[in-house]
Amino acid sequence: MARKARPWKLGRRLAVGERREIVERYRAGEQMRDVAAAVGCSLRAGYLVHESAVFAESAAASPTGSSGLRLCFAERERISRGVAAGESARAIARGLGRAPSTVSRELEANGGRRRYRALGAQRRARNCGVRPKPTKLSRSPRLAGEVEAGLERRWSPQQISARLRADHPHDPELRISHETIYQSLYVQSRGELRRQLARNLRSGRANRRPRREGPERRGKIHAMVPISQRPPEVSDRAVPGHWEGDLLVGAQGRSFVATLVERQTRYLMLAQLGTQRTTDHVIDALKQRVGELPSQLMLSLTWDQGNELAAHARFRVETGIDVYFCDPHSPWQRGSNENTNGLLRQYLPKGSDLAARSQVELDQIAAELNQRPRQTLNWNTPAEKMDQLLR
Repeated sequence: MARKARPWKLGRRLAVGERREIVERYRAGEQMRDVAAAVGCSLRAGYLVHESAVFAESAAASPTGSSGLRLCFAERERISRGVAAGESARAIARGLGRAPSTVSRELEANGGRRRYRALGAQRRARNCGVRPKPTKLSRSPRLAGEVEAGLERRWSPQQISARLRADHPHDPELRISHETIYQSLYVQSRGELRRQLARNLRSGRANRRPRREGPERRGKIHAMVPISQRPPEVSDRAVPGHWEGDLLVGAQGRSFVATLVERQTRYLMLAQLGTQRTTDHVIDALKQRVGELPSQLMLSLTWDQGNELAAHARFRVETGIDVYFCDPHSPWQRGSNENTNGLLRQYLPKGSDLAARSQVELDQIAAELNQRPRQTLNWNTPAEKMDQLLR
Protein backbone atom coordinates (compact mmCIF):
# COMPACT_ATOMS: atom_id res chain seq x y z
CA MET A 1 0.00 0.00 0.00
CA ALA A 2 1.44 3.34 -1.11
CA ARG A 3 2.49 5.69 1.63
CA LYS A 4 0.48 8.88 1.92
CA ALA A 5 2.34 11.92 0.67
CA ARG A 6 3.35 14.40 3.33
CA PRO A 7 3.06 18.15 2.73
CA TRP A 8 6.37 19.97 2.44
CA LYS A 9 7.36 23.53 3.22
CA LEU A 10 9.87 25.68 1.38
CA GLY A 11 13.23 25.72 3.21
CA ARG A 12 12.36 22.80 5.56
CA ARG A 13 15.51 20.92 6.59
CA LEU A 14 15.21 17.18 6.06
CA ALA A 15 15.98 14.88 8.96
CA VAL A 16 18.66 12.21 8.71
CA GLY A 17 16.02 9.48 8.53
CA GLU A 18 14.19 11.25 5.70
CA ARG A 19 17.39 11.64 3.69
CA ARG A 20 18.16 7.95 4.15
CA GLU A 21 14.63 7.06 3.07
CA ILE A 22 14.97 9.10 -0.14
CA VAL A 23 18.21 7.37 -1.09
CA GLU A 24 16.97 3.85 -0.30
CA ARG A 25 13.63 4.17 -2.08
CA TYR A 26 15.14 5.83 -5.17
CA ARG A 27 17.76 3.11 -5.47
CA ALA A 28 15.07 0.49 -5.03
CA GLY A 29 13.57 1.67 -8.31
CA GLU A 30 10.85 4.15 -7.30
CA GLN A 31 10.41 7.34 -9.27
CA MET A 32 11.93 10.37 -7.55
CA ARG A 33 8.62 12.20 -8.00
CA ASP A 34 6.82 9.59 -5.89
CA VAL A 35 9.63 9.45 -3.32
CA ALA A 36 9.69 13.24 -2.89
CA ALA A 37 5.91 13.38 -2.49
CA ALA A 38 5.99 10.63 0.12
CA VAL A 39 8.77 12.24 2.17
CA GLY A 40 7.34 15.73 1.79
CA CYS A 41 10.10 17.55 -0.12
CA SER A 42 10.49 19.04 -3.56
CA LEU A 43 11.66 17.02 -6.54
CA ARG A 44 14.88 19.08 -6.73
CA ALA A 45 15.61 18.48 -3.05
CA GLY A 46 15.23 14.74 -3.60
CA TYR A 47 17.77 14.70 -6.39
CA LEU A 48 20.17 16.86 -4.33
CA VAL A 49 19.95 14.43 -1.41
CA HIS A 50 20.75 11.48 -3.69
CA GLU A 51 23.64 13.31 -5.35
CA SER A 52 25.05 14.22 -1.94
CA ALA A 53 24.91 10.56 -0.92
CA VAL A 54 26.82 9.55 -4.05
CA PHE A 55 29.56 12.09 -3.28
CA ALA A 56 29.72 10.95 0.34
CA GLU A 57 30.12 7.30 -0.68
CA SER A 58 32.85 8.28 -3.13
CA ALA A 59 34.67 10.20 -0.41
CA ALA A 60 34.43 7.22 1.95
CA ALA A 61 35.91 4.91 -0.68
CA SER A 62 38.76 7.36 -1.34
CA PRO A 63 39.24 9.61 1.72
CA THR A 64 41.77 11.86 0.00
CA GLY A 65 39.90 12.09 -3.28
CA SER A 66 41.37 11.21 -6.67
CA SER A 67 44.52 13.08 -5.66
CA GLY A 68 45.89 14.22 -2.35
CA LEU A 69 46.25 17.65 -3.90
CA ARG A 70 42.49 18.04 -4.38
CA LEU A 71 39.74 18.38 -1.80
CA CYS A 72 37.26 15.53 -1.51
CA PHE A 73 33.57 15.79 -0.64
CA ALA A 74 34.12 14.95 3.04
CA GLU A 75 36.60 17.82 3.31
CA ARG A 76 34.19 20.17 1.62
CA GLU A 77 31.48 19.16 4.09
CA ARG A 78 33.90 19.92 6.92
CA ILE A 79 34.53 23.36 5.41
CA SER A 80 30.78 23.95 5.13
CA ARG A 81 30.22 23.00 8.79
CA GLY A 82 33.13 25.18 9.87
CA VAL A 83 31.75 28.17 7.98
CA ALA A 84 28.32 27.64 9.55
CA ALA A 85 29.95 27.52 13.00
CA GLY A 86 31.81 30.78 12.32
CA GLU A 87 35.30 29.26 12.26
CA SER A 88 38.11 31.12 10.52
CA ALA A 89 39.78 29.73 7.40
CA ARG A 90 42.90 28.96 9.49
CA ALA A 91 40.91 26.99 12.05
CA ILE A 92 39.17 24.98 9.34
CA ALA A 93 42.51 24.33 7.64
CA ARG A 94 44.04 23.03 10.88
CA GLY A 95 41.16 20.59 11.26
CA LEU A 96 41.68 19.33 7.71
CA GLY A 97 45.47 19.29 7.79
CA ARG A 98 45.47 21.65 4.80
CA ALA A 99 47.07 25.00 4.07
CA PRO A 100 44.91 28.04 4.98
CA SER A 101 45.27 29.26 1.38
CA THR A 102 43.59 26.06 0.16
CA VAL A 103 40.50 26.78 2.25
CA SER A 104 40.48 30.47 1.31
CA ARG A 105 40.65 29.68 -2.42
CA GLU A 106 37.93 27.08 -2.06
CA LEU A 107 35.59 29.57 -0.40
CA GLU A 108 36.39 32.34 -2.88
CA ALA A 109 35.80 30.09 -5.89
CA ASN A 110 32.38 29.00 -4.65
CA GLY A 111 30.58 32.17 -3.66
CA GLY A 112 32.32 33.12 -0.43
CA ARG A 113 31.40 32.23 3.15
CA ARG A 114 27.75 33.30 2.81
CA ARG A 115 27.03 31.14 -0.25
CA TYR A 116 29.37 28.18 0.19
CA ARG A 117 27.73 24.75 -0.01
CA ALA A 118 29.65 21.48 -0.05
CA LEU A 119 27.43 19.88 -2.67
CA GLY A 120 27.66 22.80 -5.08
CA ALA A 121 31.43 23.04 -4.61
CA GLN A 122 31.86 19.32 -5.29
CA ARG A 123 29.67 19.52 -8.39
CA ARG A 124 31.73 22.45 -9.69
CA ALA A 125 34.99 20.60 -9.04
CA ARG A 126 33.68 17.54 -10.88
CA ASN A 127 32.65 19.59 -13.92
CA CYS A 128 35.98 21.42 -14.00
CA GLY A 129 37.82 18.12 -13.93
CA VAL A 130 36.15 16.73 -17.05
CA ARG A 131 38.68 16.14 -19.85
CA PRO A 132 39.26 16.92 -22.62
CA LYS A 133 38.07 20.50 -22.32
CA PRO A 134 36.98 22.53 -25.35
CA THR A 135 39.76 24.95 -26.28
CA LYS A 136 39.31 28.69 -26.38
CA LEU A 137 39.79 28.86 -30.13
CA SER A 138 37.14 26.20 -30.74
CA ARG A 139 34.68 28.12 -28.54
CA SER A 140 35.31 31.52 -30.17
CA PRO A 141 35.16 31.73 -33.98
CA ARG A 142 35.80 35.47 -33.65
CA LEU A 143 39.09 34.89 -31.84
CA ALA A 144 40.10 32.13 -34.27
CA GLY A 145 39.49 34.53 -37.16
CA GLU A 146 41.73 37.18 -35.59
CA VAL A 147 44.52 34.64 -35.02
CA GLU A 148 44.26 33.32 -38.58
CA ALA A 149 44.44 36.85 -39.95
CA GLY A 150 47.62 37.47 -37.97
CA LEU A 151 49.21 34.23 -39.17
CA GLU A 152 48.35 35.07 -42.77
CA ARG A 153 50.28 38.33 -42.29
CA ARG A 154 53.22 36.18 -41.08
CA TRP A 155 53.05 37.53 -37.53
CA SER A 156 54.45 35.27 -34.84
CA PRO A 157 52.03 33.86 -32.22
CA GLN A 158 53.64 36.11 -29.59
CA GLN A 159 53.05 39.18 -31.76
CA ILE A 160 49.44 38.15 -32.35
CA SER A 161 48.82 37.62 -28.63
CA ALA A 162 50.32 40.95 -27.59
CA ARG A 163 48.66 42.94 -30.36
CA LEU A 164 45.21 41.55 -29.57
CA ARG A 165 45.69 42.63 -25.96
CA ALA A 166 46.77 46.11 -27.06
CA ASP A 167 44.07 46.61 -29.72
CA HIS A 168 41.18 45.20 -27.61
CA PRO A 169 42.04 46.06 -23.99
CA HIS A 170 38.43 45.75 -22.77
CA ASP A 171 37.43 42.59 -24.65
CA PRO A 172 38.31 39.45 -22.64
CA GLU A 173 37.15 37.21 -25.49
CA LEU A 174 40.13 38.35 -27.58
CA ARG A 175 42.74 37.09 -25.12
CA ILE A 176 44.99 34.19 -25.99
CA SER A 177 48.53 33.16 -25.13
CA HIS A 178 51.09 32.45 -27.81
CA GLU A 179 51.51 28.93 -26.41
CA THR A 180 47.81 28.20 -27.06
CA ILE A 181 48.29 29.23 -30.69
CA TYR A 182 51.31 26.95 -31.05
CA GLN A 183 49.38 24.04 -29.51
CA SER A 184 46.45 24.62 -31.86
CA LEU A 185 48.83 24.44 -34.82
CA TYR A 186 51.04 21.57 -33.73
CA VAL A 187 49.57 19.57 -30.85
CA GLN A 188 45.81 19.52 -30.58
CA SER A 189 44.94 18.79 -34.22
CA ARG A 190 41.31 19.65 -33.68
CA GLY A 191 40.86 21.99 -36.60
CA GLU A 192 40.72 25.26 -34.64
CA LEU A 193 43.24 26.76 -37.07
CA ARG A 194 43.84 25.87 -40.68
CA ARG A 195 46.83 23.53 -40.83
CA GLN A 196 48.47 25.28 -43.76
CA LEU A 197 48.94 28.39 -41.59
CA ALA A 198 51.82 26.63 -39.83
CA ARG A 199 53.89 27.27 -42.94
CA ASN A 200 53.65 31.00 -42.24
CA LEU A 201 55.62 30.66 -39.00
CA ARG A 202 59.13 32.02 -38.98
CA SER A 203 61.03 28.74 -38.85
CA GLY A 204 60.10 25.44 -40.45
CA ARG A 205 62.64 23.45 -38.41
CA ALA A 206 61.50 21.16 -35.59
CA ASN A 207 64.91 21.25 -33.89
CA ARG A 208 67.56 23.88 -33.48
CA ARG A 209 70.79 23.56 -35.38
CA PRO A 210 73.99 24.34 -33.48
CA ARG A 211 76.14 27.14 -34.80
CA ARG A 212 79.55 25.96 -35.91
CA GLU A 213 82.51 28.27 -35.70
CA GLY A 214 85.60 27.82 -37.80
CA PRO A 215 88.78 29.68 -38.54
CA GLU A 216 88.46 33.09 -40.17
CA ARG A 217 89.10 32.69 -43.89
CA ARG A 218 88.23 36.19 -45.08
CA GLY A 219 90.95 38.71 -45.80
CA LYS A 220 91.42 41.69 -43.53
CA ILE A 221 89.72 44.93 -44.52
CA HIS A 222 92.13 47.82 -44.77
CA ALA A 223 91.78 50.58 -42.16
CA MET A 224 88.56 49.24 -40.74
CA VAL A 225 87.26 50.75 -37.49
CA PRO A 226 86.36 48.02 -34.96
CA ILE A 227 83.10 48.04 -33.07
CA SER A 228 85.00 48.63 -29.83
CA GLN A 229 85.56 52.23 -31.01
CA ARG A 230 81.87 52.85 -31.64
CA PRO A 231 80.47 55.66 -29.42
CA PRO A 232 78.47 54.57 -26.33
CA GLU A 233 75.38 56.40 -27.61
CA VAL A 234 75.15 53.78 -30.36
CA SER A 235 75.29 50.83 -27.99
CA ASP A 236 72.51 52.04 -25.69
CA ARG A 237 70.21 53.00 -28.60
CA ALA A 238 69.65 56.41 -27.05
CA VAL A 239 70.02 58.26 -30.37
CA PRO A 240 68.28 57.24 -33.62
CA GLY A 241 70.11 57.07 -36.92
CA HIS A 242 72.51 54.21 -36.21
CA TRP A 243 72.08 51.23 -38.52
CA GLU A 244 73.21 47.62 -38.81
CA GLY A 245 73.75 45.92 -42.16
CA ASP A 246 74.44 42.56 -43.76
CA LEU A 247 73.94 40.54 -46.93
CA LEU A 248 71.36 37.82 -47.51
CA VAL A 249 72.77 35.16 -49.81
CA GLY A 250 70.63 33.17 -52.22
CA ALA A 251 70.95 29.76 -53.88
CA GLN A 252 74.53 28.50 -54.38
CA GLY A 253 75.86 31.86 -53.21
CA ARG A 254 75.03 33.54 -56.53
CA SER A 255 72.38 36.13 -55.61
CA PHE A 256 72.35 38.80 -52.92
CA VAL A 257 70.18 41.33 -51.07
CA ALA A 258 71.55 43.98 -48.71
CA THR A 259 69.65 44.57 -45.46
CA LEU A 260 69.73 47.72 -43.32
CA VAL A 261 68.07 47.89 -39.88
CA GLU A 262 67.86 51.02 -37.70
CA ARG A 263 68.86 50.10 -34.15
CA GLN A 264 66.35 52.19 -32.19
CA THR A 265 63.20 51.67 -34.30
CA ARG A 266 64.09 48.32 -35.98
CA TYR A 267 63.06 49.92 -39.27
CA LEU A 268 64.15 47.84 -42.28
CA MET A 269 65.34 48.79 -45.76
CA LEU A 270 66.34 46.32 -48.50
CA ALA A 271 68.57 46.80 -51.55
CA GLN A 272 68.56 44.49 -54.56
CA LEU A 273 72.10 43.49 -55.57
CA GLY A 274 71.28 40.87 -58.17
CA THR A 275 74.21 38.54 -58.77
CA GLN A 276 76.95 41.00 -57.83
CA ARG A 277 78.51 41.51 -54.42
CA THR A 278 81.53 43.58 -55.42
CA THR A 279 82.30 46.39 -53.03
CA ASP A 280 81.56 49.14 -55.56
CA HIS A 281 78.19 47.62 -56.47
CA VAL A 282 77.19 47.14 -52.83
CA ILE A 283 78.21 50.65 -51.82
CA ASP A 284 76.33 52.22 -54.73
CA ALA A 285 73.17 50.28 -53.75
CA LEU A 286 73.52 51.33 -50.10
CA LYS A 287 74.04 54.97 -51.07
CA GLN A 288 70.81 54.91 -53.05
CA ARG A 289 68.86 53.55 -50.09
CA VAL A 290 70.27 55.85 -47.41
CA GLY A 291 69.75 58.85 -49.66
CA GLU A 292 65.99 58.50 -49.09
CA LEU A 293 66.27 59.50 -45.41
CA PRO A 294 67.17 62.77 -43.67
CA SER A 295 70.85 63.11 -42.81
CA GLN A 296 70.12 63.16 -39.06
CA LEU A 297 68.78 59.61 -39.37
CA MET A 298 71.95 58.30 -41.07
CA LEU A 299 74.80 58.62 -38.57
CA SER A 300 76.59 55.24 -38.51
CA LEU A 301 76.56 51.77 -40.01
CA THR A 302 77.73 48.57 -38.27
CA TRP A 303 78.68 45.70 -40.64
CA ASP A 304 80.32 42.33 -40.32
CA GLN A 305 83.79 41.73 -41.76
CA GLY A 306 82.58 40.84 -45.24
CA ASN A 307 84.72 42.10 -48.14
CA GLU A 308 81.64 43.60 -49.79
CA LEU A 309 82.29 46.71 -47.71
CA ALA A 310 86.03 46.85 -48.30
CA ALA A 311 85.64 50.36 -49.81
CA HIS A 312 84.10 51.65 -46.60
CA ALA A 313 86.32 54.75 -46.70
CA ARG A 314 84.71 55.89 -49.97
CA PHE A 315 81.27 55.20 -48.54
CA ARG A 316 82.10 57.30 -45.49
CA VAL A 317 83.37 60.21 -47.58
CA GLU A 318 80.43 60.22 -49.99
CA THR A 319 77.66 59.80 -47.41
CA GLY A 320 79.10 61.15 -44.15
CA ILE A 321 78.18 57.90 -42.41
CA ASP A 322 80.70 56.32 -40.05
CA VAL A 323 81.28 52.59 -40.60
CA TYR A 324 82.17 50.13 -37.82
CA PHE A 325 82.99 46.45 -38.18
CA CYS A 326 82.01 43.63 -35.81
CA ASP A 327 84.44 41.13 -34.38
CA PRO A 328 84.77 37.81 -36.27
CA HIS A 329 82.04 35.24 -35.53
CA SER A 330 80.10 37.68 -33.35
CA PRO A 331 76.62 38.02 -34.90
CA TRP A 332 75.15 39.16 -31.56
CA GLN A 333 76.98 42.47 -32.06
CA ARG A 334 74.43 43.11 -34.83
CA GLY A 335 71.50 41.64 -32.93
CA SER A 336 68.76 43.72 -34.54
CA ASN A 337 70.00 42.90 -38.02
CA GLU A 338 70.39 39.19 -37.30
CA ASN A 339 66.88 38.99 -35.89
CA THR A 340 65.44 40.81 -38.89
CA ASN A 341 67.31 38.55 -41.29
CA GLY A 342 65.60 35.64 -39.59
CA LEU A 343 62.23 37.27 -40.22
CA LEU A 344 63.17 37.86 -43.85
CA ARG A 345 63.71 34.15 -44.43
CA GLN A 346 59.93 33.73 -44.35
CA TYR A 347 59.82 35.77 -47.55
CA LEU A 348 63.26 35.00 -48.98
CA PRO A 349 63.91 31.37 -47.97
CA LYS A 350 67.36 29.85 -48.11
CA GLY A 351 68.08 28.18 -51.40
CA SER A 352 65.92 30.60 -53.40
CA ASP A 353 67.10 32.87 -56.19
CA LEU A 354 67.20 36.35 -54.65
CA ALA A 355 68.03 37.96 -57.99
CA ALA A 356 64.54 37.03 -59.19
CA ARG A 357 63.04 39.53 -56.74
CA SER A 358 62.68 43.09 -58.03
CA GLN A 359 63.33 46.15 -55.90
CA VAL A 360 59.58 46.79 -55.85
CA GLU A 361 58.97 43.33 -54.37
CA LEU A 362 61.70 43.88 -51.79
CA ASP A 363 60.14 47.20 -50.82
CA GLN A 364 56.79 45.45 -50.32
CA ILE A 365 58.43 42.82 -48.08
CA ALA A 366 60.16 45.52 -46.05
CA ALA A 367 56.88 47.42 -45.69
CA GLU A 368 55.12 44.31 -44.37
CA LEU A 369 57.87 43.62 -41.85
CA ASN A 370 57.85 47.26 -40.76
CA GLN A 371 54.14 46.84 -39.98
CA ARG A 372 54.75 43.94 -37.59
CA PRO A 373 54.40 44.73 -33.87
CA ARG A 374 57.60 44.12 -31.90
CA GLN A 375 57.91 43.21 -28.25
CA THR A 376 61.06 45.31 -27.90
CA LEU A 377 59.05 48.34 -29.08
CA ASN A 378 56.29 47.70 -26.53
CA TRP A 379 54.31 46.08 -29.35
CA ASN A 380 54.44 49.14 -31.57
CA THR A 381 55.59 48.68 -35.16
CA PRO A 382 58.89 49.91 -36.67
CA ALA A 383 56.88 51.99 -39.14
CA GLU A 384 55.06 53.75 -36.28
CA LYS A 385 58.33 54.50 -34.47
CA MET A 386 60.02 55.78 -37.64
CA ASP A 387 57.00 57.94 -38.42
CA GLN A 388 57.34 59.54 -34.98
CA LEU A 389 60.97 60.39 -35.73
CA LEU A 390 60.17 61.83 -39.16
CA ARG A 391 57.39 63.98 -37.76
